[in-house]
Amino acid sequence: MELRQLEYFVAVAEEASFTRAAARLHVAQPGVSAQVRRLEAELGEQLLDRSGRSVRPTEAGVAVLPHARAALASVGAVRGAIEELTGLVRGRVAIGMVSSYPSAVLPDLLASFSRLHPDVEITLGEDNSDRLVQALQHGELDLALIGSARTGPPPGLATQTLTDEPLVAAVSHTHPLATRSTLTVAALAGSPLMCLPRGTGIRTALDDACATAGVEPRIAFEASDPVPLALLAARGLGVAILPASLAAARSGELHAIALTRPQPRGRIELAWRAEGPVSPAAPCADRSRAPDAGGLRRAAGIAWWTWPARWAWAARLPRPARLARAASRDSRARTANHVAPPP
Repeated sequence: MELRQLEYFVAVAEEASFTRAAARLHVAQPGVSAQVRRLEAELGEQLLDRSGRSVRPTEAGVAVLPHARAALASVGAVRGAIEELTGLVRGRVAIGMVSSYPSAVLPDLLASFSRLHPDVEITLGEDNSDRLVQALQHGELDLALIGSARTGPPPGLATQTLTDEPLVAAVSHTHPLATRSTLTVAALAGSPLMCLPRGTGIRTALDDACATAGVEPRIAFEASDPVPLALLAARGLGVAILPASLAAARSGELHAIALTRPQPRGRIELAWRAEGPVSPAAPCADRSRAPDAGGLRRAAGIAWWTWPARWAWAARLPRPARLARAASRDSRARTANHVAPPP
């Protein structure tokens, strides 16, 4: 088995096309096809389904793909270790974030990093938390900012909590519930609710709380960003399930009602892969562990939905120098597998 065969297989699986994979690798398509077939022959299994308009991994291919990526990343780590000794920084860092993350912070940090290290390719994508977790587990991302309602990290990942706050029911000041200061989750039954879609941390927290209370939430509106939900609630269109800090920041137009029995909470976490070979990206995960989140929130004075605290959040993200160390890998390695930070 040759590394070239693994590289070609990963490229075809990611591009869903032999033609696009060949263009990405700057080689002739017949060469890519031949190497992948040799790999399949050696393993005794067909790894790619070529019967459709696009090429897809078979069940065996899905099982092999993360290991192939890990092997390529390990080779990239060896090269990266040597390059780090010589001061050369190049390669790729893949970062994901939830769609509702304040967009002005992370891009500014990445732009600063790119100016310092123009030879490093940075990829930044948005998605819901469930799909970001899957991308981390499959080795498609290096780091991700995810929303979470779990009591522990997802399987195979390590996480650092950046913020943890209660969710509230937000209504307009003229809404019939505006006289209430607290409300049980069961009392939400029948009310038109506005929330983030399934697959997000806030929606998972709401669904779990409703399941515990024995009620089914009636979702009237969904949006990928909680701010539009706040605007809809302010106009009397229903009850928005929001982070407490967002409702407090819009207290002039929203009345926040504390939810109880149980109290749903929402968290934003920095996540990375906790298992697999050591890669040059490990220092990024290590150094992203900043002082306690409570201290950052106290220093900001308000939570992350308002600008000062957004910049407090930025203090917990990988700084340009940290990203530089994370990117010391061979530019052909698509992604790296992460290890948990040392104690």
